[in-house]
Amino acid sequence: HMYPLSFAEFMSVYKGDKYMGLSEYMLYGGIPLVVLRDGAGDKAAALQNLFSEIYLRDICKHNRVKNIGELEDLLNILSSAIGSLTNPEKLKNTFRTAKKSRITSNTIRKYLGYFEDSFLIESAQRYDIKGKAYIETPKKYYFSDLGLRNARINFRQFEQTHSMENVIYNELRMRGYSVDVGVVPIAEKDAEGKVIRKQLEVDFVCNMGSLRYYIQSAFSLPDEAKRTQEIRPFRKIDDSFKKIIITKDIVSPYYDEYGILTVNVYDFLLDAKCLEI
Repeated sequence: HMYPLSFAEFMSVYKGDKYMGLSEYMLYGGIPLVVLRDGAGDKAAALQNLFSEIYLRDICKHNRVKNIGELEDLLNILSSAIGSLTNPEKLKNTFRTAKKSRITSNTIRKYLGYFEDSFLIESAQRYDIKGKAYIETPKKYYFSDLGLRNARINFRQFEQTHSMENVIYNELRMRGYSVDVGVVPIAEKDAEGKVIRKQLEVDFVCNMGSLRYYIQSAFSLPDEAKRTQEIRPFRKIDDSFKKIIITKDIVSPYYDEYGILTVNVYDFLLDAKCLEI
């Protein structure tokens, strides 16, 4: 399994600074053939050509897919919802509503397998941190290369929040971590004193041997309220593994009073050891 270029590798050939570099990396990805092209038009054309001439053609030929339209529609839906929890049943309902399609959840499950086998997407399973058990469904899906994802939707839908989350996921996988989506079940009382059960989410639970990190991807932390929201799941976890917020805000790495480390995304992507400080 060979990944596209990491951001650090991308920056070794990119002519501008890291701020412009990350914007370009999140837009056109890290496939060397595309990175070495000049100009936005050339990069976009190379990505769209890769998608139609290599990925789609090979997937359909190798797996003898008859309904190519359905397969492409599923790719479009996944491209528009990176980092969102979903499952074959939910996707089937989207097809029924939006496309008036009779596609089955089994066919969708099969197509998702084809995409994963071709290294186009990866799935992150949910993990109950308190119960120490995996939750089979729903899952989150991330694109192995954001350029391919953006080409699929003609560069129309560019949300930096989800793109940054996808870049962080890919970087963690390139560094050899297994990456899950964390779930923290809690029970708390509402204004009327009724006990409400809910689940808080930790973006990434990263494991490598005996090492574990809990990571939140927070595009921006403009005020204390947003920070409190981001660290809330961390404060409900009663183990001593390291807890980290990665933000696009330009901040020097620091620990708060709860022992939670905050680092900016540029330091994280360019320095493989920055989580160890």
